[in-house]
Amino acid sequence: MFCDRGDTDFLERVFQKLLLNFTWWVNRKDNDGNNVFQGGFLGLDNIGIFDRSSELPTGGYLEQSDGTSWMGMYCLNMLVIALELAKTNSVYEDIASKFFEHFLYIADAMNHIGETNIHLWDDTDKFFYDVLHSPHNERHHLKVRSMVGLVPLFAVETLEANILQAFPGFRKRFEWFIKNRPHLQENIASLETTGSGSRRLLAIVSPEKLKLILQKMLDETEFLSPCGIRSVSRFHAEHPYIFEVDGQQHSVNYEPAESTSGMFGGNSNWRGPIWFPMNYLIIESLEKFHQYLGDDFKVEYPTGSGEFITLKAVATELSHRLMSIFLRSEAGYRPVHGGNSLFQSNPHWRDLILFYEYFNGDNGAGLGANHQTGWTGLVASLIYSCGSMYRSCQVLPQPDKSDAAIVS
Repeated sequence: MFCDRGDTDFLERVFQKLLLNFTWWVNRKDNDGNNVFQGGFLGLDNIGIFDRSSELPTGGYLEQSDGTSWMGMYCLNMLVIALELAKTNSVYEDIASKFFEHFLYIADAMNHIGETNIHLWDDTDKFFYDVLHSPHNERHHLKVRSMVGLVPLFAVETLEANILQAFPGFRKRFEWFIKNRPHLQENIASLETTGSGSRRLLAIVSPEKLKLILQKMLDETEFLSPCGIRSVSRFHAEHPYIFEVDGQQHSVNYEPAESTSGMFGGNSNWRGPIWFPMNYLIIESLEKFHQYLGDDFKVEYPTGSGEFITLKAVATELSHRLMSIFLRSEAGYRPVHGGNSLFQSNPHWRDLILFYEYFNGDNGAGLGANHQTGWTGLVASLIYSCGSMYRSCQVLPQPDKSDAAIVS
């Protein structure tokens, strides 16, 4: 039997546990207290040139674009939950205000770190990078075009017009910050300008920077593959990033399938393959940006095509690319099965779909553990969302027989 109200008791229990975790991050992973975080590898394993959960060969530490952005997203998630709980307990209005303030400081820090001229945003490349903070207090961008530079897109939320009306305490604090802390708005999306439906936008990435990031993300020679967004740009296939320390070279190449190194056990690779949870968050973020920016805000898709579409349409196109991994082409080929003839052709096996951990960045073949329903199962949500707009997917390149070894 369905309940006609939300389970706020459960939500509050979850919120308290998340609050403990958030506090740990703030107290333990912000070395200088400047709202820039150094949170280990954040589950992205070998995406960087160094093992980000160990001591760096250079000494010092990394100021992480993805770690800091993740905390910005965390703030916004907590803000949304607090406002939901405030509907039945006004105490949570104050907590929502606290997470709103914390988000503003994190968003500002993404572009201004102390009094240096080195920011996580690189104004030359128009992309976010990790910054290496040396023991001599010098900072250097680590210019790897990777998911690290796309995670800032995740820190986005829209505030409906009725939210500010429903919570006068939160609205008062919101308006106080706009009036008394105007410098915090210089490097984030405007809090004052209302968008579609009179919404307000809370985001690390401004609409101007969004277009610049999407130029690379939607480029088929970089991040955009036939099956989704790669975790490292294909640019690094011909231009590996190399960083030398004490005569030893550390590098990042584009590796579309399994890792070529034994780092982290050798069976997990963030240097090129497609990972469903990150792609899903990209799609979700684009939809939130569209809620604020509306249909007049368009970007080129794919980059260089001369065709401009809305962010909602981009989200739909990316969803179709991800779904195409599992769909059979007219020739009877499913990208997920790669070069495995048993799964591709045998009538007893060809309809058994496996939810692999990640997927080849060039042809969509399944890689890693084949039972990752916890995140690759998100394809079900994409199918549900796009069901009314279903269209046939493009036929992807078929891998040669040597790829059969990667699907077992």
